[in-house]
Amino acid sequence: MNSFVERHCAKIAGVLSCFDRVVITGTLPDICHSEAMGEYLRARGIRLFDYPRWAEPLREVLRENAERIAAEAGLGIDFIRRKDFRKEERVKQVLRERGEGPGLVHIFSAMEACRSYSPWHDPKSGSNFLRAREGKCLHYYFYFVDEELGLCYLRVPTWAPFRLQFYFNGHNLLAGQLKRAGIGHTLLDNAFIEIGDFGQAQALADDLDVKALHRKLDGWAERFCPVLKDFPSRPHWSLMQVEYSTDVVFKRQADFEPLCEAITYTAIHAVKPENVATFLGRKLDGRYEGELGNDFHTRIEGTRIKHHMGPASLKLYDKMGLMARVECTANDVSFFKYYREVEQKDGTRVMKVAPVKKSIYSLGALRELLAAANRRYLEFLSAIDDPEVGMKRLDKISRPAQDGGRTHRGFNLFHGDDLHLFRSIVRGEFNISGFQNRNLQRLFSDKNAPQISRMLKRLRVHGIIRKIGNTYKYYLTHLGRTVTATALKLREFVVLPALNQAANA
Repeated sequence: MNSFVERHCAKIAGVLSCFDRVVITGTLPDICHSEAMGEYLRARGIRLFDYPRWAEPLREVLRENAERIAAEAGLGIDFIRRKDFRKEERVKQVLRERGEGPGLVHIFSAMEACRSYSPWHDPKSGSNFLRAREGKCLHYYFYFVDEELGLCYLRVPTWAPFRLQFYFNGHNLLAGQLKRAGIGHTLLDNAFIEIGDFGQAQALADDLDVKALHRKLDGWAERFCPVLKDFPSRPHWSLMQVEYSTDVVFKRQADFEPLCEAITYTAIHAVKPENVATFLGRKLDGRYEGELGNDFHTRIEGTRIKHHMGPASLKLYDKMGLMARVECTANDVSFFKYYREVEQKDGTRVMKVAPVKKSIYSLGALRELLAAANRRYLEFLSAIDDPEVGMKRLDKISRPAQDGGRTHRGFNLFHGDDLHLFRSIVRGEFNISGFQNRNLQRLFSDKNAPQISRMLKRLRVHGIIRKIGNTYKYYLTHLGRTVTATALKLREFVVLPALNQAANA
């Protein structure tokens, strides 16, 4: 339980973390880039300049397939002409009319940008090759309700290399799991405002069967894009965009609304760039050249604060005046790193911190990384919103502690080496990979290894860090996260401003 939930537990109905929006792309390794496409054509004796002629019959196959599927389902195909047309609203209307039972819901078609290739002759080398380019082709959107995943869609382009796009929502998936488990729930506007058993719901949300998802993806691709069977390889499914939300659901709006106003004000004024980096498990230094900042919007549904760093972001929503939703979004999952097996160039395998792979089989690791980002953000808000809990724990670690007959002095988190130590162990990169003696040696140029070991011993005795078995790595405990956030934020937002005000008086 994090300190934010701990403080307001009497007012909270439950907490739930699960995937929200997940967008997956499907590509054919045989033709997914220009060199592969060229090799595929040459192997079959097809001239590169005949690439358009080769692709046209496949386009017709996909058109006929879409028309056949529509006719069998008794549906028409809506061609989208307006840029501001909202497919989701039209689908909601159809669902209200037909009900939400499994099966095909609606089909859209639209002329949209697509990846393509163009033949090219290089007069200098005398060679012919294909060049990648952006073009336009007809796309089909097949919206359907799956018994397990709920409402989904598969976007199918009618021109090679047939880059597919699939969407599902984790809340819809969980709703189906809860229904099959006989757990009462109310899903409203993509959020659970009531769940009979939040603990069981969390267990179900954490149990995503990626192999079953893979089989479903292959089946839908075969049905809606039948030309794929003409290629030797199966589609490779990779993560394009992943959202993971943590909902803190309150019992009454009267309890949540004043708190929402307070934490919104805190987040707008208190979150600095280095904080955003730490939330997302990264370190901010002078070499970072990407975008980083905060945005605030008031919407019909409520307020929204967004903190972004490159392709990743954290958002805080007011959902229906009843819950606080913290949502971490990855538009490029390789932004996040974790400790995993890596194959070296020489073929050897080692364990090291490396970027998350884009494969759908990274969803398990990604869930843990995004959930940790949400948790760190809530801890930050709690430390400013009401530091009372953290202050009690701060007082506890400031006192001496006994271990095996030896007394270890307490910590002063507002001055000197102790302040530098706590600033060091909350660095973004340590949130994911932990830290070792040698990491702190680089940050304490005036300390040697034995001195750092004694500092780590003090931290362990006071319960601030814990050591991972059979390793030399340490991580912050829940107590460590709480007191560190409280002390550093009190120093920045209370102590220093007060001293400056006194000096200017």
